[in-house]
Amino acid sequence: MKFIIACLLSLFCFTFFASAQQVMIKGAVYKRISSERLSEVFITNLRTKGVAIGDQLGGFSINAAVGDTLLFTKKGYTPQKQQASNYGMVVYMQPEVQLGEVRVLGQTKKQELNEIMNDYRKKGTYYNGSPPALAAIASPITGLYELFGKTPQRAKRFAAFTKGELEATEVDRRYNKFFIMRVTGLTAADSTTIKQFMGYYKPSYEDLKIWGDYDLIQKTKIQYEYFKKNGDHPTLQKLY
Repeated sequence: MKFIIACLLSLFCFTFFASAQQVMIKGAVYKRISSERLSEVFITNLRTKGVAIGDQLGGFSINAAVGDTLLFTKKGYTPQKQQASNYGMVVYMQPEVQLGEVRVLGQTKKQELNEIMNDYRKKGTYYNGSPPALAAIASPITGLYELFGKTPQRAKRFAAFTKGELEATEVDRRYNKFFIMRVTGLTAADSTTIKQFMGYYKPSYEDLKIWGDYDLIQKTKIQYEYFKKNGDHPTLQKLY
C-alpha cells in the first residue's frame, strides 16, 4: 500500500510540474461562426504578462504553461479568454455589436487644422509659403508674394505646426499608457512609473512609420527593462 501511495504521489508531482512547464503554445484565431481567420490578434498570458501578436494568416504562438489563461483582443471584437492547450488551440472571437450610424457634429484635430489652412488659401496663399520653382516662373508676382508676404509666412509656420501636431497625434494613438500597461504589466496604480517611463522613452513618428506592432512591443520591452534597472540613476542616459 505504501508503495502504491508513493507511486501515485510521484505521478501527481510529475503531472503537476509537466503542466507548469513553459512551452510554445500555438494555434489559430477565427471569426465566430465562420471559417475566416483573424489577423494581428493581440494575445496576453495573464499569468506571466507575456504578450504576442498573431500573424496575417490568423496563426499565433506564445510562451505559456498548459492551463495558463490567455486573453485574445482585437479592435472590433469582444475580448476572449481561453486556457492554453498544447494540442493546437482554436480560438473563436465574437464581433462586437455595431450600432446604427450616429452623426457627430464635432471635428477631428485634422479637420480643424485643415479648415484653418483653407482660410489662408482664401486670402491668396496657395503654396503655404513654399512655392515650387515652376510656380514662381509661371507667375513671378505670386511667387514673390508667397516668399515674402506676411500671410504666406504665417501659413508656412502654421503648416509646420500642423505637421508636428498630426505626427504627435499618430504617435499617441499607438504609444500610450494603455499600451505601456499591457506590454509591461504595470497597472493604473503605477501611474507615476508609467509617466516617468513615457518621459524617458517615446518612439518618434519616423520610427513608427517603419515599425509594425511587433517591433514596437519588442523595443518597448527592451527599453523598460533598462529603465527598471537604471531608472533611479540621476545620470540616466536615453537609449536610441
